[in-house]
Order: sequence, then C-alpha cells, then structure tokens
Amino acid sequence: MPEIHPTACVEDGAILADDVVVGPFTFVGREVELGPRVEVGAHVTLMGRTRIGADCRIFPQACLGGEPQDRAFDGESTRLEIGARTQIREQVTIHVGTSRGGGCTRIGEDNYLMNGAHIGHDCQIGDHTIIASFCGLAGHARVDDFAVLGAYTGLHQHARVGESVMAAGGSKLSLDAPPFSMVAGDRARLVGLNSVGLRRRGLPPETCRQIKRAFHLIFRSRLRLEEALARVGAELGGVPEVERLVSFLRKTERGFCR
Repeated sequence: MPEIHPTACVEDGAILADDVVVGPFTFVGREVELGPRVEVGAHVTLMGRTRIGADCRIFPQACLGGEPQDRAFDGESTRLEIGARTQIREQVTIHVGTSRGGGCTRIGEDNYLMNGAHIGHDCQIGDHTIIASFCGLAGHARVDDFAVLGAYTGLHQHARVGESVMAAGGSKLSLDAPPFSMVAGDRARLVGLNSVGLRRRGLPPETCRQIKRAFHLIFRSRLRLEEALARVGAELGGVPEVERLVSFLRKTERGFCR
C-alpha cells in the first residue's frame, strides 16, 4: 500500500502505485497518476490530468498540473506527463497543456528541475536536461535532450533549445538556440560550440570534430546560410548529429542565435 501521511489529502480516483510515498500536507487530485517508487514531499500540490513516471522525486511546495496561464484556456481537458527518474525541486510550477497547443505539456526522463523554475503550458522537454533555479519557459517552448539552462534563463513562447545546448545564466532566448551551441546574453547570442557538453555526453572525438567543422561552415565562414548548409551536406552528410543540426536550422520559424 502507498505510504500516505495522515495530513495528506488524496482524492478518490487518484492512481498511486503500491510503493509511492506522499508527504505531509500534500494534495493529490482525482485525475493524478503516480508511478512506482515516486516520492512526493511535504506541501506539494498535484492536480489536473497529471501522470508522473517511476522513480521521480518531487520536493516541497512544487505545484504540478495547474491550469495554463493562457486567457484563451476554457477548461478543456488537457494533461501533463512527466517521465521516469525526473527530480523536481522546491517551488517548481508546471502547467497542463492547451487544446490549441496539442493538449499536453511533456517532460521526458532523467531531468533535473531546480527550485523556482516555471514550465508553461504545452512545453516539450526532452531527456537528461538541467533547468536551473528560477528559469522561466513560456508556453509552447521546446528544450531538447541534454540541454542545460543556467539560472534565471528565460524562453520566449515557441522558442526552441536544441540538444546539448548550454545557455548561460540570465540568458533571454527570443530566438532558437542551435544544437550543440553555447549561448548567452539578452537577447542571447551564439558564443561557440559546447565542447565540454559534448565530451560529458560521451560523443566520440571524431563526431565532435565533425560537429565543430559544421559549426565553422555555418557560423564562421561568412557563407550565406543556404550555401553553408549545402557545404555541410556535401562534406558531412551521413553524420547523424550534423544532420540533426541542419534539420533544426532549416525548421526554424523564429530565427536562431548567431
């Protein structure tokens, strides 16, 4: 049976795995589902159609599954999904999605969300990300795998952060951050290649060299973008990471940091 503190309130209809732990003065709404070995601390609020995967830890005063901060929201049934082994620290807020945004705010697996971070409606977060203290992600933002957002980073609505990006603390991203890059500033600009992040991720040295070559052609060669992308395709076609970089840049709608 779940271990539920006597002062906690778990509404009828909530689904809790047998080994879930719920701390004092915590509220779990009727549409919430908690997977195996989830640990919920004190004074946490879990509401809405929220599903939390196995081995997640939720720290005191987090508020998950609340209504979107969107004036067009009209009470439609939308949801929040959080993947396994994600840690959500104190006072983090994450809202459910909206019908016009796809209906789901989604957080992947093995993520670390630090205290005071806010994830807005319809955001899509990948796996193995770090979102540091007091970051703010506006609605529909996207953060891909292995990205790191430094403290107080802000993302504009619909902004995208590519895989293995390192955003310096206090960055303000109104444009997309290209995969494997370091960005910084208000408004954020490209600083260079996130070489440390690539090594920590365990990418082979040859792959890192190929990504570095692609970065030089796209961002440092003074070629026009289409010409640079064509050169990258000709020289480095078939390298999966480079192909994902090119695809990300081709799909940009807001423009990207340079």
